[in-house]
Amino acid sequence: MELTLKTILVVDDEPRTRQGIKQTLETSGSGKYRIETAENGVEALDKLRQQAFHLLITDVRLPEISGLDLIRSLEGHARKPCIVVISGYAEFDYVQQALRLGAVNYLLKPIDKQELLKAAGEALRLEEERELHEKLEKLVDPTLLKVGGREAALSEPVKEALDYIKEHIHEPLTMADMAARLHLNASYFSVLFKEQTGTPFSEYVSRLRIQRAKELLLQTRLSVAEIGSRVGYRTDKYFIKVFKELESVSPSRYRQQMAGIPEEIQ
Repeated sequence: MELTLKTILVVDDEPRTRQGIKQTLETSGSGKYRIETAENGVEALDKLRQQAFHLLITDVRLPEISGLDLIRSLEGHARKPCIVVISGYAEFDYVQQALRLGAVNYLLKPIDKQELLKAAGEALRLEEERELHEKLEKLVDPTLLKVGGREAALSEPVKEALDYIKEHIHEPLTMADMAARLHLNASYFSVLFKEQTGTPFSEYVSRLRIQRAKELLLQTRLSVAEIGSRVGYRTDKYFIKVFKELESVSPSRYRQQMAGIPEEIQ
């Protein structure tokens, strides 16, 4: 279950504040959070370099490296945490700078427990949404995106073919059958489709099937065999073969990677 834990780093040079935040979050989290602390910016930066955190709660004024400089150091990080800053009433200009640097909320000292819990909860929800968005972006096949970008310039037969494929992706789809459905010569339709979409008919169908499969792998608990069947493959063996050709990993490994499960877990 540790894989589902939200990791939080609390940074404050005041031991009472630092431990108070940690205790409040641990008590309310009921085991959902793994919380680490740092008493200065140098220690915090070292922890952030060694591991990924979902949420960073930091004072804007810290010894050695300020909270603002700590936030600046995270620019460009692949796994930048959501950030909530802590400040005193006289430091609101620091808060404004932190918000411009990407902090999503702030807490004023002395920190109210309910405000802390609310801010942390909202920040973690934002982090989950961002993570989901990043995963969905990885789902999209760039070849399919290019075809979509050309849609306005496509002829009616090709548009009709694309619409039919999307609606019947779970059924057998051949170029010859599609050409007959459109009352076109098969050779002519083959050239027309590739010329206008930039992709051969059979490759487009395979890519769309694997695209749908990736969505099902991420969003459902269906077995690999059932997903293969739902996207038009009669055998799971062939489905796995095509999936690996396009994604360089098996469907089950893809699901593990997207869920953040270590690769050694089978």
